Amino acid sequence: MTQDMPPRQPSEDSDTASQHAEKLAVLDGQPEPVVAFSHLYDHNDHVADHAHDRAQLLHPSCGVVAVTTDAGRWLVPPGHALWIPAGTRHAVDAIGRAETHSIYVRQDAGAMMSGHFPGQPPAQLPQHLHVAGMTPLMRSLMLEAVRLRGEPHAPRSAFILGAMLHEITQLPERPLGLPFPTHPKLARICRSFVASPSAHLEIKQWADAIGMSRRSFTRLFRRETGLSLSTWRQQACLLSALPRLSAGEPVTTIALELGYDSVPAFTTMFRRMLGTPPKTYLRNRPED
Repeated sequence: MTQDMPPRQPSEDSDTASQHAEKLAVLDGQPEPVVAFSHLYDHNDHVADHAHDRAQLLHPSCGVVAVTTDAGRWLVPPGHALWIPAGTRHAVDAIGRAETHSIYVRQDAGAMMSGHFPGQPPAQLPQHLHVAGMTPLMRSLMLEAVRLRGEPHAPRSAFILGAMLHEITQLPERPLGLPFPTHPKLARICRSFVASPSAHLEIKQWADAIGMSRRSFTRLFRRETGLSLSTWRQQACLLSALPRLSAGEPVTTIALELGYDSVPAFTTMFRRMLGTPPKTYLRNRPED
């Protein structure tokens, strides 16, 4: 973690740590190219910073998780998944309760599985960390992969795992990350904003703060983060709003304290980014 990243959460509790260590031990001992797991996170569970040798596709079937890396913070609501390349250090925080399905993919999985499908080229898996939209097919494949985890050598398993590898390449990328810049002055401004996000953010003020023209600043910000400042601001507001919504705070209070002119304005942003209005998104959580 760089010095300009927001502080991470405290270490995970003993139960979460034990379950996570057990899962990683099982994962390390599996020769299969793709391994599937499911996990139920309790309210605000935290998985401490770690990495694994396989890439991971993390999909919350219910609830929302936030993943923190040295490059930034990534929000993963239902209907989405996070692709985490092998070797990427990351921590996971559940926002409220969350149920997740994950598949862990060996780097040579495409080549290993190609033998089951003569004439088909190996799947070319993504190399960068990003949030993706889930397809109905991918959701169904992951559910079945979890169910079949105890039967890795069943003929049907090979077809399901092979289909998942190819479906990963078809998942549409979604702008639900909050990457942090490496530029020192810009990173300090971003860190301050995340501590107190607001719907009102003037590009000129930020540009003046680091001694740049508006045009130069806009180019720098996109080059450093891969996002426009407007999209980045909306992500910061979402990352602030979701834990408060999970805690039961009124939408009106959150919207106004974030600086939105009205609740409908906040709801429009929320629906555009997460696909559902704030008053209903919590219905997708698992029951307490």
